[in-house]
Amino acid sequence: MAVKVLMPKGSDTMTEGKVLKWLKKEGDTISTGDTLLEIETDKVDMEVDALGGGVLRKVLVDAGKVVPVGALIAVIAKPEEDISALLKGDGAAIAAPGPSHGPAPAHPPATHPAPVATPASTSLPPATGGAIPTEAVGTGSSRVLASPLARKMAHEMGLDLAALTGSGPGGRIVRQDIERHSSVRGRAPAAPTEVSGGGGGIPSPFRAPSPLPFVPRRPVPAPGGPDFYDEPLSSMRKVIASRLVESKAPVPHFYLTIEVDMRRAKELRESANLLDAQLKLSYNDIILKACAAALREHPAVNASFRGDAVRYFNRVHVGMAVAVEGGGLITPVIRDCDRKSLQDISREAKDLAARARIRKLNPEEYVGATFSVSNLGMLGIEEFAAIINPPEGAILAVGAVGEKPVVVDGRIEAGWRCRLTLSCDHRVVDGATGATFLQTLKGILENPVYLAF
Repeated sequence: MAVKVLMPKGSDTMTEGKVLKWLKKEGDTISTGDTLLEIETDKVDMEVDALGGGVLRKVLVDAGKVVPVGALIAVIAKPEEDISALLKGDGAAIAAPGPSHGPAPAHPPATHPAPVATPASTSLPPATGGAIPTEAVGTGSSRVLASPLARKMAHEMGLDLAALTGSGPGGRIVRQDIERHSSVRGRAPAAPTEVSGGGGGIPSPFRAPSPLPFVPRRPVPAPGGPDFYDEPLSSMRKVIASRLVESKAPVPHFYLTIEVDMRRAKELRESANLLDAQLKLSYNDIILKACAAALREHPAVNASFRGDAVRYFNRVHVGMAVAVEGGGLITPVIRDCDRKSLQDISREAKDLAARARIRKLNPEEYVGATFSVSNLGMLGIEEFAAIINPPEGAILAVGAVGEKPVVVDGRIEAGWRCRLTLSCDHRVVDGATGATFLQTLKGILENPVYLAF
């Protein structure tokens, strides 16, 4: 029975995907679980695995092409099997049978629907709703589920697959798990850059500042050359454009700004990093934890407008905006942020930011935030207003922490200050509600011992 390889749906907002690279070619023998290709979604890059075995008979979408979710991109079948019915109309618009987020099938499905390939880096179920077969690898007395690419990378790095935890379907080890593990062991490239939801970037707290490394550098055009060039939008940039219009136009924003004395937060950061040189606690880590604590005290800000109701969340999931290579941004989520220690938040934030920048997050790691933080402070931006990420009800914009003259008891002294701006959805958060939240946040940051409890 032929196996349809379809463009998978990697996130709720994904409507189309781009084929980045085929890892197999026509005529190759395919086994269940083999990684066929890499695709670009609106959020991350991911691998697509085969749900069945046979021969890769036909590749319908070349690398670099964009097709809708659910479109047929390849066919796996037995060498002698007739696949002409699948290829009618070039097969480009044939979607999976049954419920699908992609376009409708161009032809009626067969009596026995063919299995479809699934993305290896997501825990979402395949289009057919069935279990995802995986290939087990023997390691001594145990058997480890891993993709062929992950096995190859582990072999090259000398890693023991049995020591890793898989994030793929059924606990399967995929490429992202190998990269994550190698990053922890210090084998990964230089640490990436955290950025704010405003579209800029801030150097990582554990790397010397550098000017926006994710912005593509263009050579100076020769005299007499064209006056401009057009670059097609990436999948991510298309989603950003539509989402921001959905947010800024219909959502009634208002903004509240407060200045915070960060002297004690600065002392906390310096002391923590002296005690644990590997921790590298940042101001952003402290602000994430402080926001989570303040949201616990002010549940009216940890809320979302739902048309005919306001939803108040019982759990605090804080998103932090991070830039990705090639432009665009994504907001990985620290779940139950109010229940985690500063050390845990710092380590998790660094791991998420590192994988977010190279588009290696799993889908469940960048959805479900109830509140977001956007930080441009380490680029020297003193104050800005961020755009709310719907359906969230608010977002905090963080400016630079810097030394400046302040008046204390009638005399001028040097102080450490930071300006925070809360963007609020007025349908959810009233002015007084947002103001009291900022007062609480200010109190926590100025007395960070509170974060120890």
